[in-house]
Amino acid sequence: MRRTLLLVTFALVTSVPPRVSAQAVRPLQIHVIDVEGGQATLFVLPTGESLLVDTGFPGNNGRDADRIAAAAKRAGLSKIDTLVVTHYHADHVGGVPPLLERVPIARFVDHGPTVETGDAPARLFDGYVGLRDKGQHVVARPGESIRVGDLDVRFLSAAGSLITKALDGAGAANPLCAGYTPKDPDPTENAQSVGMLLAYGRFRMLDLGDLTWNKEHDLVCPNNLIGTIDLYLTTHHGMNISGLPALVHALHPRVAIMNNGARKGGTPDAWTGVRTSPGLEDFWQVHYAAASDAAHNVPEAFIANTDETTGYEITVAAQRDGSFTVTNARNNQSKSYKK
Repeated sequence: MRRTLLLVTFALVTSVPPRVSAQAVRPLQIHVIDVEGGQATLFVLPTGESLLVDTGFPGNNGRDADRIAAAAKRAGLSKIDTLVVTHYHADHVGGVPPLLERVPIARFVDHGPTVETGDAPARLFDGYVGLRDKGQHVVARPGESIRVGDLDVRFLSAAGSLITKALDGAGAANPLCAGYTPKDPDPTENAQSVGMLLAYGRFRMLDLGDLTWNKEHDLVCPNNLIGTIDLYLTTHHGMNISGLPALVHALHPRVAIMNNGARKGGTPDAWTGVRTSPGLEDFWQVHYAAASDAAHNVPEAFIANTDETTGYEITVAAQRDGSFTVTNARNNQSKSYKK
């Protein structure tokens, strides 16, 4: 009898499944914050580290800085560990001074000197640099990467340069390049954008800032140097000087989010280029594009802001296995995408 009891006890103990830590099941949280046609995307790791990409506009009584600070507070953050400034336009870097009044930032990443001249670009850049130089500073270089917790941030473009070698698993010839028509060379900061592939386990997201048409082409033509992705944050807010179909379609994103404003971005050509991408399951928008028509806007349930009176965000909860869930904060519309 004693031997039988011991065997039963041993069987019960060994049949109990191993405990899974809370960190293992908690997702990477991504907040696509409404900054009215600029960019501010906040990544929060399960371990508490954070990455912010761009800071929206200056002015407007601190509107964008307030929205970013509120998102950080909801996420339980007391600081931003890393800020990536994709380029030096007001809708991306202009919010740095007011944001720093609300939330400290430890590390600044950018592409180096500005290429634009004149009083206004100089004021914008110098105002940023004066604050950046009080923290850690990293210059993004294509092919290099940084880590933010378990999030791998690989730079694909910066300062007008691009990666020249295919990422792991990429490099296939891209037949979509055959019909390419270049646009005029872009001398602005847009073409200098820091573009990134953000990987969390098997989950892959692309953010190219405001990189423009010709640069996008060189990332995927004649060979696709990036590969395929799960989530695509539309380039340049869905403006038709970016969003090259040969790039978007070669990436085969499962889901796309457009960080447009009510009256900025979401142009019909760029919208169509994303919507017709092979394998795209869903398309979400931060705003209804007022200058477009209903046929070139997604269904209302997938739009965070249907007019200019609100500031709702779109959030993504990504797991290391590549699955993720997108939620519209306006109506709590939520949809999960399995790997």
